[in-house]
Amino acid sequence: MPAHAQSDAAKAFGARPAVSDVSISPDGQSLAMIEATAGRGSVVSVLKIGGNADRKLILASNGNPDQLTSCGWSTNDRILCNVYMISTVFGQRTGQTRMLGVNADGTNVKMVSARQSTTQLGIALGGGSILDWMGEREDGTVLMDHYYIPERTTGHLTAQSRQGLGVDRVNTRSLARSMVEIPRGDAVSYITDGHGVVRIMVTRPTTSMGYGGHRYEYFYRKKGSRDWLPLSTQSVSGVVAQGFEAQAVDSNLDVVYGTDAENERAGLYRISLDGSMKKELVYDRSDVDVTDLIQIGRQQRVVGVSWATDRRHSAFFDPELKKFAAALGKALPNAPLVSFVDASADEQKLVLYAGSDIDAGRYYLFDKATKQLGEIMAIQPALDKYRLSPVKPVGFIASDGKTIPGYLTLPPGSDGKGLPAIVMPHGGPWARDEWGFDWLAQFFAHQGYAVFQPNFRGSTGFGADWLGGSGFKSWQRSIGDINDAGKWLVSQGIADPAKLAIVGWSYGGYAALQSAVVDPRLYKAIVAIAPVTDIGDLQQEWKSDLSPASLEAMFGDSAVAQAGSPARHADAFVAPVLLFHGDIDQNVSIAESRTMASRLRGKGKSVELVEFKNLDHQLNDSDVRAQMLDRADNFLRSALKLEPAK
Repeated sequence: MPAHAQSDAAKAFGARPAVSDVSISPDGQSLAMIEATAGRGSVVSVLKIGGNADRKLILASNGNPDQLTSCGWSTNDRILCNVYMISTVFGQRTGQTRMLGVNADGTNVKMVSARQSTTQLGIALGGGSILDWMGEREDGTVLMDHYYIPERTTGHLTAQSRQGLGVDRVNTRSLARSMVEIPRGDAVSYITDGHGVVRIMVTRPTTSMGYGGHRYEYFYRKKGSRDWLPLSTQSVSGVVAQGFEAQAVDSNLDVVYGTDAENERAGLYRISLDGSMKKELVYDRSDVDVTDLIQIGRQQRVVGVSWATDRRHSAFFDPELKKFAAALGKALPNAPLVSFVDASADEQKLVLYAGSDIDAGRYYLFDKATKQLGEIMAIQPALDKYRLSPVKPVGFIASDGKTIPGYLTLPPGSDGKGLPAIVMPHGGPWARDEWGFDWLAQFFAHQGYAVFQPNFRGSTGFGADWLGGSGFKSWQRSIGDINDAGKWLVSQGIADPAKLAIVGWSYGGYAALQSAVVDPRLYKAIVAIAPVTDIGDLQQEWKSDLSPASLEAMFGDSAVAQAGSPARHADAFVAPVLLFHGDIDQNVSIAESRTMASRLRGKGKSVELVEFKNLDHQLNDSDVRAQMLDRADNFLRSALKLEPAK
């Protein structure tokens, strides 16, 4: 196959979601959707519900550098869309966000984010996020957070001197704005009650270099008061948090919902905001953390909670929605992963997502009045003609006797014996894999590989002990579990030991490389996408955001960096290595892959680095993803001595 050609399978599995965001107007009459176009582009289109199937295009982006990420309706004819871009600021490439407003007919496009002044003593990278849609006003007014930057005072009598995060009331039509919360240098976020009132403020200690502490202070207001009162303190050691973390306010109950880990696992609690500080456990489990609220509507009303064991589960507090969820399970038996995406102002029309392990999912519209459920759009329509592979939750015993959970995906129709196999550790490492559709795992399964995704120790969701000192500081434990996963595949007869590989993205890429340092002959091929390769270099990249104590708790000391950095052990590698990296990656610098490749070449090892121009960590370009899939598959087939793909 020529280097530039792409297989049909790679194009289908590598395609970005056809639709990545759906929102409904307050009156429930229109939908706004972000749809993918060729390469990395996207458009915002508006569809009239009940009309013809024609969609009106109102915004477009070629994805270079701007990317449309999310949209919402401020009125029945006014839409706000968040735009992310990477541009050069003071000589460095860095990510920025801005909020745009546009009418539903595509007219009156305006910047809703606060405009930057030429006299400012810096640049606000964030353009502000919507805190409250102010639904009752129906005049297009919203509450947005706003990072204020002081201005030069010389020669300017009206210079703005405040600095820090505040809250503005913004009219999305006229762009008139007024300050609701005075900016504070230590403020990191605010939470409203969904009705236009700021009730929670979160602060973090600052140093001369910026945010530096590993403690968050939460404050609340009583109804009708402007005075801030202490609510809770959350301390963070590395990645393990202790203390109540506020997430959402229920104005009717006058409580704040949040998570805390009082019983080994994180659970959902609520605290009264009437001054009594009464704290109640709402929901917890003994086996996994319960941290995800289910919210609905323009007021983001809390209606339930969800958690993941081997699969994701939900519990609803709202009786009507509990009944509806049960009925929906019967209506969509093959799509058990259901979530609420958006709702009209009266919550009579709901936008839903439903999917499974063998279905990337579809967006649906449910009308309570007519009890009609209609499909809006499939997320990965190019995969409809492919047979996808069921994902099976499994567990294996690690070398120290601990049971490690994970997910096994076999090629369609396979008996699961003597296969070429891939261990695929997740990114983060402060994350976990869940049961559901995974385009990367499904592609490799389609190509004939068994794919195993272990939730190694260092993953989130299983309590503080499982999370431990993070996958970097406690890398031996995480990498030990990942290598034990490979050995388990062989011991079960699933994997041919001569055809075992490892593939990972971000932290998963780090794990793929570091696994070869620990056990050089276990894996016969290594693919690392946007990997960390030197823990010490990563610490340097993060030092402006975290205090020395926080960095040490997360990454460890110089001895950890020396032992745990694959770039410092290039001589240990036996298997060939393939690296992919976007050259404007904001999460992990491309210098990490360049260093790894250079040192492997210096030791005479087999390595190839593929750089993608003007792309960041997620490689959000369908053509590039297809190229990457084909190159990775061809590389693995060569290294594992497999037949060419059909």
